[in-house]
Amino acid sequence: MNQYDPSKIEAKWQKKWEESGLYQTDESGANKKYVLDMFPYPSGATLHVGHIEGYVGTDIISRYFRMKGASVLHPMGWDAFGLPAENYAIKTGIHPDESTHENIKTFKRQLRSVGLSYDWSHEIDTSSPEYYRWTQWLFTLFFKMGLAYKQEADVNWCPSCETVLANEQVVDGKCERSGDEVIKKKLNQWFFKITDYADRLIDDLAGIDWLEEVKTQQKNWIGRSDGALIEFKIDGLDREINVFTTRPDTLYGATFLVLSPEHPVVEEISNIRKQISKTDNDILNDPYDIEDVKSYVAEAKAKSDADRRENKEKTGVFSGLYCINPVSGEKIPVWIADYVLMGYGTGAIMAVPAHDERDFEFATKFNLPIKQVIFKSKDDTTKDLSEAYVGSGVLKNSGDWDGLMMPDEFDKVISDLDKKKIGEKKTTYHLRDWLISRQRYWGVPIPMIYCESCAHDGKSWFTENVTASDSAAVSAREIASSSSTPRNDDYAGWYPAPESDLPILLPHDVDFRPTGKSPIALSKSFQEGVTCPGCGGPASREVDTMDTFVDSSWYFLRFVDPKNEKEFASREAIAKWLPVDVYVGGGHVVQHLLFARFFWKVIFDAGYIEKSLGEEPFLKLRAPGWILGPDSRKMSKRWHNVVTPDDIIPKYGADTLRMYEMFLGPFDAMKPWSLTGVEGMSRFIKKIYRLFEETHALENKEQDKQIDILLNSTIKKITDDIEGMRFNTAISTMMEFYNDLTDAQKLGTKINWSEVWEKFLRVMAPFAPHLAEELWQRLAVGGLGLEKTKSQELTVKSQSIHTQNWPEYDEKYLVQDEVVIPVQVNGKRRGEISIEYSVSSIENKARVEERAREVVASYVDGVVVKKVVYVPGKIINFVI
Repeated sequence: MNQYDPSKIEAKWQKKWEESGLYQTDESGANKKYVLDMFPYPSGATLHVGHIEGYVGTDIISRYFRMKGASVLHPMGWDAFGLPAENYAIKTGIHPDESTHENIKTFKRQLRSVGLSYDWSHEIDTSSPEYYRWTQWLFTLFFKMGLAYKQEADVNWCPSCETVLANEQVVDGKCERSGDEVIKKKLNQWFFKITDYADRLIDDLAGIDWLEEVKTQQKNWIGRSDGALIEFKIDGLDREINVFTTRPDTLYGATFLVLSPEHPVVEEISNIRKQISKTDNDILNDPYDIEDVKSYVAEAKAKSDADRRENKEKTGVFSGLYCINPVSGEKIPVWIADYVLMGYGTGAIMAVPAHDERDFEFATKFNLPIKQVIFKSKDDTTKDLSEAYVGSGVLKNSGDWDGLMMPDEFDKVISDLDKKKIGEKKTTYHLRDWLISRQRYWGVPIPMIYCESCAHDGKSWFTENVTASDSAAVSAREIASSSSTPRNDDYAGWYPAPESDLPILLPHDVDFRPTGKSPIALSKSFQEGVTCPGCGGPASREVDTMDTFVDSSWYFLRFVDPKNEKEFASREAIAKWLPVDVYVGGGHVVQHLLFARFFWKVIFDAGYIEKSLGEEPFLKLRAPGWILGPDSRKMSKRWHNVVTPDDIIPKYGADTLRMYEMFLGPFDAMKPWSLTGVEGMSRFIKKIYRLFEETHALENKEQDKQIDILLNSTIKKITDDIEGMRFNTAISTMMEFYNDLTDAQKLGTKINWSEVWEKFLRVMAPFAPHLAEELWQRLAVGGLGLEKTKSQELTVKSQSIHTQNWPEYDEKYLVQDEVVIPVQVNGKRRGEISIEYSVSSIENKARVEERAREVVASYVDGVVVKKVVYVPGKIINFVI
């Protein structure tokens, strides 16, 4: 072929690779490398080039590792459950199973068209009973470990989707799926007790190679805060309000308390005032209106947490109550304000307006006292603050604490509070238990059975199965009976479905239309023949399904043993392949990654993961940056700027798409799409093809040293760039190599073309696998010594370029003693000079110019040289 035709070349090799099983995993696991993508949700929209970016990145890494002699596991699957398919079913009447699997066919075709080296024998589908059987099994494991419980709670409710949302699925107060405003609602829901793992989820981040911004996002979401829990007695009543603060050193400056509108005390204000009035009638003289309180609380609860956090104008209402500052003895008012959330600390704060910006704004608006207790120095005599002072300094107006330096002597404050029994050291978290119940159909049925009779008698799985001799279950019992969530009565009547019943299949006799209850609740077949595992009487199955984040929290484990019918994955397979060596994916840096790490740790604690594997599932994590549309906006159907592989590959080829995506910029940077750039990359690939056509059959066994230097430095640079995931600079190096090589060719430099192509094609292979394979096979026919067949083409794995060894570079050629510099006049090459490498720097421009003038004297003598452009060690150009 004289013309490069990607449509013929790429289709041919994709077929041969698949037929030969080229990318099947070497199950020996020798020198293992597990390279993982965040698997996609197969939506109705096709994959676009932004999705492809990450997949090409992991494909380059996988191909590189194979050529380095590693056993590579590089699988792909489908995060197939989810609300969009159910919404589509509501709209069209097409069953989610049907629409989802039609979408999977499209996604799979597109991935194959890009030439990605996935081992499809490891493919998984989270909506298949073979997969969700083990999702249900893992749920029961969590339940038996005391890490799954059901409890009434305020939940995020999407009125449009008619389902509960986890905190992570609420973005700026709106449902991440529908975009509708989220409201609060009380429901009985299933939770996973992820809070038990909060400290480990923070501390273990230190030992893994992740982007620092991702680690920071994880830490911020968990939100660990060290401080003190302090009791404020309600004035006139033997009852207290507990306050968590990270600044107990400012306690003498607390001039009022602020409660969240959801705080339990707020619900009891009328009764509390009545109790106080029996002993202190003065409280009835305070300005207070219960109707104002009720109205304010209702308005606050209607707002999203995000709106309340970001509300710049502070609002509030006096509660009618007072508390006693435990160190000063002063009576301070209790207010209710929506900027305080129940999700932080105890839902109550001690307001220190002199040293907190929000409290200062609130106190100023409602004319509340401001008392400064932290001063910049002992000599600071500030009297009136114009703004809150939040810096460090010395304590004043603070009784026995006067003179203490903060934060250096912070522990002395904590110790004093403890001695006086008015406070204790405390750590709190922003993280709340993971709410996993969903009132939707297209998800995993929660494998729990409820027995009304056992619930009446106080029986449950725990009361019947946990014994004092069972250490793992003792821990579960302690959790179940503790004063914190979950409570013992949260388990009454509940039993995990017997393992022999799994998988509990999704019923088909359902109506997808939203009713506020799971569609499964309307199924008659789902409840047929259900009996209580405890008493044997009639019982009913749970009708809620699991959050789809549960499906994706363990899929990386199933990938290592996807056909196992006896367990979710064998210990041997887990030990062979895990943890994941390289994990690449974009979104959900909080939700998915946090939940997946939680699952790993629970399964680790349960003994299914060898201790030697460690407590983290993903050793290295990288995220590709967004590829913006041609209009520099995020690719979206809304903006009509989506570019798909189907738009590019038929005209330019998969290798052009792959190379261009990687060349756009740094892997993790945001970059805009450009069709002009695609065309430019297509021209580069054609140049490589033409140069091969012209030279590969040339027989020249001699080679000048400068070519050895060029070839070896190119191999080293591309090797280093792949390992550092600097794919754009690796491709730049290929372009420089091409330019330098063709320049040398024009000058008559001796080139051993057989050696050049044998090595260069191999370093190019992970990036442009089809072109590299085509040229490699033609080179083999030309005398590389590979095994030949009648067709002179690939028939076995051993002949493919992708099973060859990665080329080594020779260190002796990496230290240059001289460099050849092309000399141009007005941009046209007119000769070259050889000069010592040590003097080729820009500082020695005059010396280089002098040597260069000798070579092009006939062009520059007697004319005006306007300027001389010198690129150190690369080129010198005389502009005349």
